[in-house]
Amino acid sequence: MRDEGEPFLNRNKPFKRSDSHSQDELHSFRSWLRWLCVDQSNAWTACLSWSMFILLAIVVPCLSHFVVACSDCDSKHSRPFDSVVQLSLSSVATLSFVCLSGFVKKYGLRRFLFFDKLCDESETVRKGYTEQLNRSLKILFIFVLPCFTAESAYKIWWYSSGVTRVPFLGNVYVSDIVACILELCSWFYRTVVFFLVCILFRLICYLQILRLQDFAQVFQVESDVESVLREHLRIRRHLRIISHRYRVFILWALIFITASQFTSLLMTTRSSAEVNIFKAGELALCSISLLVGLMILLRSATRITHKAQAVTCLAAKWHVCATIDSFDAAESETPITQVASISNQAYPEITDGSSDGDDVGDEEDELDNSKIIPSYAYSTISFQKRQALVTYFENNRAGITVYGFMLDRTSLHTIFGIELSLVLWLLGKTIGGIS
Repeated sequence: MRDEGEPFLNRNKPFKRSDSHSQDELHSFRSWLRWLCVDQSNAWTACLSWSMFILLAIVVPCLSHFVVACSDCDSKHSRPFDSVVQLSLSSVATLSFVCLSGFVKKYGLRRFLFFDKLCDESETVRKGYTEQLNRSLKILFIFVLPCFTAESAYKIWWYSSGVTRVPFLGNVYVSDIVACILELCSWFYRTVVFFLVCILFRLICYLQILRLQDFAQVFQVESDVESVLREHLRIRRHLRIISHRYRVFILWALIFITASQFTSLLMTTRSSAEVNIFKAGELALCSISLLVGLMILLRSATRITHKAQAVTCLAAKWHVCATIDSFDAAESETPITQVASISNQAYPEITDGSSDGDDVGDEEDELDNSKIIPSYAYSTISFQKRQALVTYFENNRAGITVYGFMLDRTSLHTIFGIELSLVLWLLGKTIGGIS
């Protein structure tokens, strides 16, 4: 166990971790996965998981659309957008479940969440990642429960108002109760599976941010260039692993959700559509859930990409500070009092910003800040080595990629521009055609 001030490059006693057991840090997380019927740690739970998936993600939505939904209901109880809702939720749930099953089967939960690599990290990274893991399921339910509560209210009203009678259990009231519970379980299951994969991606990206913040400490202490390069190569390798594992899910989630939103827009803006809270409320809840999950994915990817690329700025600042300090030391014997006086008048002395009254928010951290790097952090490193390291960072930008395309803020702007163009084109074909 190392000191907080000790650089991670000098670890001699790695933290030993045993294989996964009932009392490890994943024990509580596995219990939640078991309750959510997505645990596949053994043959029995895998069989149960797949059975629940087929029942709640495929069978129940089909029965809901083809058997329960009435086509001759009044205007408040008709469900003209039910097909879009069921297809959208089932498609993303199927994608999420298949990807999650593949991750767990191929890598195992411990390896997939990089817990097998935590022995190489500092105590700060281990503690922060474990705390974030414990918060992950709370964040999951924060996103799921509001929409599920609204969906529950709608389903209870829809069945209790006597709009339909499902006779498959003989007693109409028992049949309606069973059908309502199955539909709610199906909605809850599909949204939970989708958000679970999104939250796990957010969790893994958070680990890389902790690693990058820990890596930034090497520019505050005296470190050799080779060790800095090795650590950065290790971080880039982990980012490539994450990109390779999640690229299929991110790409197809973007495709499915985009198709779902454009289909919803097309159906609600056509001339014959009657849109109100009773008919389109469920469609709105579905769209909100899918878009929030997509935003979690894109925000997590762009955030880690931004932090990874901020290393280049930090290294450049480190190089500049070292170069200036070396020139100041070389010219210390030269009488430049007059020049220094003029310089101090034109450019006031820069502090580390700790006494600045302006609020910069929580955007500044070890990677992205306006602090001057102390001279002892580069006193033994030559100019050529520093320049070579900065050049390497400039030409080897790290981040999350999808089949070679970097997911950064520029990519988000591009995606938004394409989506907006398609929306305007579709509105021109529907609303514009009516006028």
